[in-house]
Amino acid sequence: MSDTIEYPIDGTLDLHTFRPDEVKELVQDYIAECRKRGILDVRIIHGKGIGTLRETVIAVLANLPEVESFRLAGEDGGGWGATMVKLKKY
Repeated sequence: MSDTIEYPIDGTLDLHTFRPDEVKELVQDYIAECRKRGILDVRIIHGKGIGTLRETVIAVLANLPEVESFRLAGEDGGGWGATMVKLKKY
């Protein structure tokens, strides 16, 4: 039996179901897979909480060369509980 979990690659990554120690690698892999599939606008839902998860996501995004820009989502996209990411075209 495999430990691999299939996660839909549709441009929205909800981190609520993942452990904090999985987030760095997960965000990197998800961004890479989105870009490979031509999905250049990504929403990462990290929740509002105390901001620790948001800070981790931002630190990862800031170091990925394929990320063109990122910002907190508007109120219609989750507000400060989500981050919107724009990926570079190939």
